[in-house]
Amino acid sequence: MERDAPVRGHVHHRQAGDPPLSARRTRRPHDDPGGRASRVDRGRRRLPAPARCVGHCWSEDVRVFLVVLDGVGMGEMPDASQYGDQGSHTLRHVAEFAGGLRVPAMESLGLGTLVELPGVRPVKSPLGARGRMTERSAGKDSTTGHWEMMGIVLDKAFPTYPSGFPLPLLESWCERVGRGWLGNCTASGTEIINRLGQQHQETGRYIVYTSADSVFQIAAHESTVPLEELYGACRTAREMLSGEHAVGRVIARPFVGVPGEYKRTSNRRDFSLVPFEPTVLDRLKTAGHRTVTVGKVDDLFAGSGVTDPIHTKSNDEGAAVLFDLVSKPGEGLVFANLVDFDTQYGHRNDPAGFARALEAWDEQLARLLPMLRDDEMIWITADHGNDPTTPSTDHSREYTPLLVAGPRVRAGRDLGTRETFADLGATLADVFSIPAPRHGRSFLGEVRA
Repeated sequence: MERDAPVRGHVHHRQAGDPPLSARRTRRPHDDPGGRASRVDRGRRRLPAPARCVGHCWSEDVRVFLVVLDGVGMGEMPDASQYGDQGSHTLRHVAEFAGGLRVPAMESLGLGTLVELPGVRPVKSPLGARGRMTERSAGKDSTTGHWEMMGIVLDKAFPTYPSGFPLPLLESWCERVGRGWLGNCTASGTEIINRLGQQHQETGRYIVYTSADSVFQIAAHESTVPLEELYGACRTAREMLSGEHAVGRVIARPFVGVPGEYKRTSNRRDFSLVPFEPTVLDRLKTAGHRTVTVGKVDDLFAGSGVTDPIHTKSNDEGAAVLFDLVSKPGEGLVFANLVDFDTQYGHRNDPAGFARALEAWDEQLARLLPMLRDDEMIWITADHGNDPTTPSTDHSREYTPLLVAGPRVRAGRDLGTRETFADLGATLADVFSIPAPRHGRSFLGEVRA
């Protein structure tokens, strides 16, 4: 279907043997020992000094690296059938397809004790704490998952459009952006650009489509529609999609190539709703802590509560930023999303690629772990599942893993099945002695050595 545009235009309580605070690093996170601002610091304003901790945080310089492995689910949740996801198990099915996963770093932290996975041993003495996360919110998309991690639980899922978007809405949008539309249906992104890409290039009309998630996706060839024009069209759609049509995300989906060989590029951009209430990110920022986001996290929160957004386009870019950050003193939260598991392999039903990506990340994790300072932790989890072995190319309603590591993390601690992703936000609030979110229960007391 197509339509032309209308005409016109934790104070760490000191123990015996602990060094005094004066002996710990005193350089603040925005200092640059090399004399030049780092990539993260360039152009950022100086934040007020974080308030001195009076609760459970380990020192004034505590830092948490929260790493989301996008789409790496760990088995269907009890309500999975309501989402059409019965039988989904991203990790196990990927491991089975690959003939076993080789992920020794995550294995050492206890991944194999959480779920039986080919190739991953259930070690007797895990080096970290581990558990399983439950999504309490209605939905299974990235926005919902990340928001819940920061304390917002949605009782009602964002709207979805299995039959396409209302025509009056599309007509009004087309009038504002000056181009018509093609598609307006539920589709796989790679399939629809190959089906409608040539017509798009001939007419200049945007390809509009959605999925089982609450998304308004706009695809355009980079030689037909300049990127900034595409992003502008997405901003217009984001402005219009409110109230009853408040989709979770508007997504720019640029592509390149020739008919029959079109390929999406890494210039994707997500335009999310602004969170409905203050999140743990907001509270951290208000308290003067640094909140660094890596990947699409900034977009998922519409920038709210973020002091230092770093946009990356792949797992490797995201890992490189993590290495850069952990190599330098700092405090606060580093909230990273590694998106390739989801975009490159889950949505494209590529279990072999998914397995390779997990093994590549595990090699990077093995290098990151020994770089953590005494007052640093890394938390590894996921926002939903995306089982590449099922007929569906959409997200799946699954439990997600939780692996917690750091020099002062109690090794071998079983955190059980957490009732909500919001336990992450509640624990962050406990770590930094800021007001706790309405939802979630801190696990800090369980992991603190």
